[in-house]
Amino acid sequence: MDERNIVVMKNITVQFPGVKALDDVSFSLRRGEVHVLLGENGAGKSTLVKVLSGVYKRNSGEVYVDGKAVEFRTTKEAQEAGVNIVHQELNLIPYLSVAENIFLGHEPKKNGVIDWKRMYSDTEEVLKNLGVDIPARAEIRSLSVAQQQMVEIAKAVRLESKVIVLDEPTSSLTDKEIESLFRIMRDLRDKGVGIIYISHRFDEIKRICDRATIMRDGKYVATVDVDSCDTDEMIRMMVGRELTDMYPKEKADIGEVVFEAKSFSTEEKLKNCSLYVRKGEILGLAGLMGAGRTEFARAMIGADPILSGEIILNGEKLRIRRPEDAVKRGIGLVPEDRKQQGLILGMSVGKNITLANLKKVMSSGIVRDKAEQKIGEKYIKDLNIRTPGLSQRVKFLSGGNQQKVVVAKWLMAEGNVLIFDEPTRGIDVGAKAEIYRIMSSLAQQGMAIIMISSELPEILGMSDRINVMCNGEVRADIPREEATQEKIMYYATGGK
Repeated sequence: MDERNIVVMKNITVQFPGVKALDDVSFSLRRGEVHVLLGENGAGKSTLVKVLSGVYKRNSGEVYVDGKAVEFRTTKEAQEAGVNIVHQELNLIPYLSVAENIFLGHEPKKNGVIDWKRMYSDTEEVLKNLGVDIPARAEIRSLSVAQQQMVEIAKAVRLESKVIVLDEPTSSLTDKEIESLFRIMRDLRDKGVGIIYISHRFDEIKRICDRATIMRDGKYVATVDVDSCDTDEMIRMMVGRELTDMYPKEKADIGEVVFEAKSFSTEEKLKNCSLYVRKGEILGLAGLMGAGRTEFARAMIGADPILSGEIILNGEKLRIRRPEDAVKRGIGLVPEDRKQQGLILGMSVGKNITLANLKKVMSSGIVRDKAEQKIGEKYIKDLNIRTPGLSQRVKFLSGGNQQKVVVAKWLMAEGNVLIFDEPTRGIDVGAKAEIYRIMSSLAQQGMAIIMISSELPEILGMSDRINVMCNGEVRADIPREEATQEKIMYYATGGK
């Protein structure tokens, strides 16, 4: 066995009911390297690292850590062997302090009771060594997502990890926060820690990763040096085909104004914000994190209180006081956090699809199973939702397929205005192209679409017109043919 390797996984197979999640997959991680796992959602990346970290049990295969054969039955056993995973959905207790979370289950004790003084001082030392300025006594719920991410990494570092798995760690971070994360990763790499990195962002992969292992449909495809393999080749291996057009924006006949939000203001964020979108149009809403885009979307559907503002739909002024009012008038939101706000994860695919328009499948107050099944099967086919069936619980689908279920829910609700908030966050390059095709097709059918995105190529590739927000205000309205990254960033950073 190569002595450079800190982790070796041989011929790993994992079988779930009706699905072979991993099929004879092998993987190795060297000491002091950042190794990215690449593949579409559902390719088996997360399953592989969950086998390594003791979350899932393998049906066959071998795992070695530091040269020793292991079979972790729990994540605690994996941690004790030096393997820690920082999940995309952070695993922290919001009402406990930073120090309590970092030492959870490993609290220092003196005379049989927790040594609080030592716990706080040790926490401060760990955070200082990472270059992270977070108070040890601060409650987790008071921290930003980026700060919580750093707390998770600090927890892994304190446990003297030999291996750290980072699952989509930059999905909610600003550019400055990403730079801070990369600095920490380089420091850990230089100290000999092996880092497994799961990401779909090729610009980041090229900057921080040494090698890439590519997976497809639960199988191993290849391991390549990142520096010597170009992005197009890695994408081809991921999806098994050429992606000839990443942004398949079809020309739509843009009609009259369908939807207007006028003079929206809130107590904390929005300042006299207005926008309009026309039939068949995709309006891109750009801006930096914290600009107020999500707050504007939530205010428009009645999810957050406003000081002032009005909605006009097809020339009619509406009273939208809560999301239910918006749904009744055909205004839907595909939220930024689909798992928390867009889906009921424990329910089936079919029941999630019909959730926003139950009346359509009810008779005498009872849901008709056959009607629900017919509608569900239609949207599974129309949107190419990859699922074993309607009864599959939605939490077991990949991120891209979960996003399609949210879209199906609003199509089934017969909406005519659809707001997409970060529509492709956390989904792979192949699934992104499918989401774009769905959006383009809906616009061609006459739907008015507002697309909020932090990715400028996405904004430029998919929008007919672009509004730019900064500090709670809409600063610019730019036609597609005049839009450039430089112009968008000028307004997003405060230009007028």
